[in-house]
Amino acid sequence: MSIGLTENAFGRLLDHLDSDRGRAAARYEELRRILMRFFEWRGAPFPDEHTDETFDRVARKLAEGVAIENIGGYTYRVARLVFLETLKGPEARRVAMEPGRATAATYAAPDAAEQEVRLACLDDCLHGLPAESRDLIIEYYREDKRGRVEGRRKLAERLGLRVEALANRAQRLRDKLEQCVTACVGRKST
Repeated sequence: MSIGLTENAFGRLLDHLDSDRGRAAARYEELRRILMRFFEWRGAPFPDEHTDETFDRVARKLAEGVAIENIGGYTYRVARLVFLETLKGPEARRVAMEPGRATAATYAAPDAAEQEVRLACLDDCLHGLPAESRDLIIEYYREDKRGRVEGRRKLAERLGLRVEALANRAQRLRDKLEQCVTACVGRKST
């Protein structure tokens, strides 16, 4: 796991987030909150530690001189890798043995019935969104990896938004869908 950010590395990370330290700190906290939700929703055993590890890795890359254009997107990609590592680690297996504890491993391999319930709930939740929001979130996640960047750029252009603003809007919609699906699954499981 992570050895922690040095003061210099943390300063460099903040500088990369924004030249104004106040705005940089606010952006860091917002990004931290998003990462915590990312790990929590996926059932990672220690969301706060995984979030710290993600920031440590990003800061190390900055310290190595790696040019990062979109710090939010890059951080998200690093978080995905950290999450995938939790699926393999001994910590995931140990926590999985604790009664009542959902982990990345249990999330990663839902049984067919649970998957069917989640998909039905997702469909219900999507249809509960206003048509404009539903169309946006579907189009935002439509493309495969190769076409995703270009597709999102075109979508942002068509909507008259910056790509970052589109990503924020999509994240808010995704959060809303996640809450709806979680509540729906909870209702159908009882």
